[in-house]
Amino acid sequence: MTPTGHLDSAACYRAVQSRDRRFDGVFYTAVRTTGIYCRPSCPARTPASVNVTFHPTAASAQTAGYRACKRCLPDATPGSPEWDVAADVAGRAMRLIADGLVDREGVGGLAERVGYTPRHLGRLLSQELGAAPLALARARRAQTARVLIESTDLPLTDVAFAAGFASVRQFNETVREVYEASPTQLRGAGRAPARRPAHGSATLGLRLAVRTPFAGRRLLDFLAYHLVPGVEVAGRGWYARTLDLPHGPATVRIELDDLTAPSGTGFVRAEFVLHDLRDTTAAVERVRRLLDADADPVAVDNQLGADRFLGPLVLATPGLRVPGQVDGDETAVRTVIGQQVSVTGARTVGGRIVAAHGRAVESPVPGLTHLFPDAATLATVDPETLPMPRARGRALVGLASALATGAVVLDRGPDRDDVRRALLALPGIGPWTADYVAMRALGHPDVFLPTDLAVRRVLADVGRCADTEPDPQAWRPWRSYALMHLWNTLMPETPPGEGELTCGP
Repeated sequence: MTPTGHLDSAACYRAVQSRDRRFDGVFYTAVRTTGIYCRPSCPARTPASVNVTFHPTAASAQTAGYRACKRCLPDATPGSPEWDVAADVAGRAMRLIADGLVDREGVGGLAERVGYTPRHLGRLLSQELGAAPLALARARRAQTARVLIESTDLPLTDVAFAAGFASVRQFNETVREVYEASPTQLRGAGRAPARRPAHGSATLGLRLAVRTPFAGRRLLDFLAYHLVPGVEVAGRGWYARTLDLPHGPATVRIELDDLTAPSGTGFVRAEFVLHDLRDTTAAVERVRRLLDADADPVAVDNQLGADRFLGPLVLATPGLRVPGQVDGDETAVRTVIGQQVSVTGARTVGGRIVAAHGRAVESPVPGLTHLFPDAATLATVDPETLPMPRARGRALVGLASALATGAVVLDRGPDRDDVRRALLALPGIGPWTADYVAMRALGHPDVFLPTDLAVRRVLADVGRCADTEPDPQAWRPWRSYALMHLWNTLMPETPPGEGELTCGP
């Protein structure tokens, strides 16, 4: 592959000939003679090279008049790792479109978030991605609709609005055009029921596609070790939390285990309880961000695994992820809470702040009682009343004020360097905090924290064992993953047992 938005046809065709699953979701193969587009690993007979074109997105193939292959289901793949980590305008726009921003605020809202006029943004995305913002959002809606049609028994009218369509007619027309089948024809017999609890929410059981290998157990260990009471709970093999979504509260319970296939696609089971079905797209995308589902573990492990210092750590835990976030503002606030205190202390303080300022919610998961307090609420809090030193309390309220007014935006749309500068301009926010927020909230793949005490200790210990001096510069552009491998050596494992985890040490 060549730089973002420009595909090397010869390299793409070689990937198709070898049915290389690593490129599923990275590009799509359109076949002129059949009028369909496929994933590179499609098991059908490889078409002649003169009959194929390659597209960077499913929307690009759909815009060119192709429909999705019914055999390989090209829209059931994880997202492109290139778009997920790209810091350019196309990558930032794709992340916001995946979150459903165009459905909520239109193309004008998307353009404002990335700092371009709607017209210029449309030209740029058409050039880079082969489709304009509306076409990209339409492809995302069609993908969500198919998942809901085939995995739930929601009424098709509910599916239409849950997927982000403005009308049932638009839903029917799009599904027929993209899949050459009506919604009724797509609906199969084997599907999980969508239960509606007494409080009126909808429960959806879905499978979230992730790239493999996937170190799900260690991701669970990290999330369980850092959980905030009231907002998060975890048990053996699962993690659950509340979600503050655009149209109302929600909860999600995720089953996390290792997926060891050397390369390809695996699935993580998640159960969502949504107050409003229109939040389906946002809920799924935010949980996939938390899982770092679109990361390319093969590329990361190949580079870091060849390092003399990191090689044994990568071999021991292939597919290790950088835990993301479901809300950038929450991640930033929690980072400030955790400054210069132990993880156990940060959990305790976080729980007290949630109990005092978070919004209470109903939840089918025991232990989930509150949403994490939003920035606007925390911006009005008297720093003197917060359970932390006064200077850190003032820093937290100052950060919340900047988030509430839009002076700092952590929705993965703005330029990362601009966000870092804005954070460092705030009192009490130093490089460690700004860089940690960049890694977790903005999905930056190349962050390193050389002043972190735990990192320094591990570097010294492992360096003595390896009899070599580590060179973090050699770990570019995956230093965030190298950092996770270092922290992973200190992370306690999730204790055995089927019940809820406590917040003790």
